[in-house]
Amino acid sequence: MINGQWLMVKSWIKRNKKEVILLGLILLVGAILRLYKIADYMTFLGDEGRDATIVRRLLVNFDPILIGPGTSIGNMYLGPLYYYLIAPALLIARFSPVGPSVLVALIGVLTIILLWIMTREWFPSASSGRVSWAALIAAGLYAVSPTIVIFSQSSWNPNIMPFFALLSIYSIWKVWKHNAWKWLIVLGISYAFVLQSHYLGILLAPALIIFWLLTLFRLRVTRYALNRFLRYSSLGLVAFLVLMSPLVAFDARHEWRNFSAMRDFIIQKDVSSLAGPQKAIGGFPLKVETAIVRLVGARSEFAGEAVSLLGLLILLSLFVNRKQLDKTKVQGFIILAVWLGVGLLGLSFYRYEIYDHYYGFFFPAPFALTGGLLGYLVEKTQSSGKILTALFVGLLLFASISNSHLWNLPQKQMARSIEVARKIRQEAEGQRFNLAVLAERNYEDGYKYFLEVWGEKVIHLDPLRFEDSVTEQLFVVCEKPKDKCDPTHSPKAEVANFGWSKIDSQWEVGGVVLYKLVHSR
Repeated sequence: MINGQWLMVKSWIKRNKKEVILLGLILLVGAILRLYKIADYMTFLGDEGRDATIVRRLLVNFDPILIGPGTSIGNMYLGPLYYYLIAPALLIARFSPVGPSVLVALIGVLTIILLWIMTREWFPSASSGRVSWAALIAAGLYAVSPTIVIFSQSSWNPNIMPFFALLSIYSIWKVWKHNAWKWLIVLGISYAFVLQSHYLGILLAPALIIFWLLTLFRLRVTRYALNRFLRYSSLGLVAFLVLMSPLVAFDARHEWRNFSAMRDFIIQKDVSSLAGPQKAIGGFPLKVETAIVRLVGARSEFAGEAVSLLGLLILLSLFVNRKQLDKTKVQGFIILAVWLGVGLLGLSFYRYEIYDHYYGFFFPAPFALTGGLLGYLVEKTQSSGKILTALFVGLLLFASISNSHLWNLPQKQMARSIEVARKIRQEAEGQRFNLAVLAERNYEDGYKYFLEVWGEKVIHLDPLRFEDSVTEQLFVVCEKPKDKCDPTHSPKAEVANFGWSKIDSQWEVGGVVLYKLVHSR
């Protein structure tokens, strides 16, 4: 059987050499953008240090993990799947945080491949052996999009969501379109990863439920197929619940903290983060425009407007000529419309700022839609349409290249953390010490991670165990301008709990100011 499948793959590659070569070039460019000097460009701050510390303790001390990172909205906690996913990468990299970042980058490359596969199935070429321009355009634009690339080169839980969201949609497509019931198990697993990447992944659920119900209604008159569908649905649900069970166990042991936070987020008027229906519907067009500019438009307003205008014109043409469309392509546009429409409408109910990673559950969708529309334009028009498509794709590629992160000098955040931690190690001289960071958007764990790896005696100052946790020296890393650093009078808990202090020494290391504080006698 394996030999037979391999022969089929070889035969397909032989018939589609041109497309395989172009896809190979896209993957090469995508991999370079994500992996080039990744240790210098990757984000490594407190969150990343915290995650690396938790996973290292799992590997070294075999501490089981029942809960994942806290969320940026709603004061909720995610599940631990992300930690278990990156654990092998951290171990292989000998506890270097670069390992998990490389894993996330490779998952980003896998997302390009899956997007090409899915778009090729949704928008097949008119004849066998022809290049699927829809799939190549979608994969190519996704591979170079600056927003997508940035979130594909650092170890952070939301950064794996695009792959698993795409896998979830592809799974329900396989079920709805091809009656491939085993994909329901893949759906259960992949959607558990989505929800444990970021809770906004819940906005993917309506699309999945809609196509699950459409499949159910279609099969209600066919008892054998219906039984298989329900049996595999049950297996998929079991897989989902098993992967979610650590989080449920944690919640049950802590008075349903997540459930209460989610209830407050949605329902309670005083703390609810949701807007009313009228405001949400009114803000929907702006959410669409913003998503197009940030994703397909490569953060260029002009390119985003061009995408919107051309896309609208092609959609009108599709509507006029809808009877001539292949059934599979119609179904591809339908699933994309539901995926994007429900997701953007859901985000319209959120009252506060929408950060780029909030779009993670539909990152690939606008690229698949753009590919499908432009692929239709290539197939249905004469040379003028093909030239227009080429110019349009060229515009988007130019915008992506112009706004690439590679034009900016790398911040080398991990190198800075190592340099500062090494200086602390040298000055601590093997003695116990406390640590504090004064910064706008950072905290201690990025520096603390390396100190713990090296076996240094960095002690968390706990006011409930003051006598045991306070030491004779406090190292303060100030990431603010030097004239705004006043470590002895900082209200930050790690400094205030140390007590009355004075500056013993100070150094400028790695672009920050490092202070050594001792107690005032």
